[in-house]
Amino acid sequence: MQLHRQIKASELLERLSKGESLNLLDVREVIEFHTYNIGGDNIPLSNLENTLNSLPYNKTDEIIVMCKVGLRSETAQNILERHGYNNVRNLSGGLVAVQKLK
Repeated sequence: MQLHRQIKASELLERLSKGESLNLLDVREVIEFHTYNIGGDNIPLSNLENTLNSLPYNKTDEIIVMCKVGLRSETAQNILERHGYNNVRNLSGGLVAVQKLK
């Protein structure tokens, strides 16, 4: 079984502050995304499996999945890995952790 990789909010914010272009995938519902987000693509977890063929990522790209606290994004990480995406990282603590640092 593959070890699930995570990224801490502090590392993510540092990389974003340096202007790094990251593949961010926010799997919260649309209303949540519009209430607060740090950018990236918004594909709700409920739609993820149906949109796998149209994702704008290569299977080797680093993809950072996120949600409010990290649970839905962990499920998204499992789905993506099952479909051959091999560089998926889950935002540890989710966007709540990001907001605590801002």
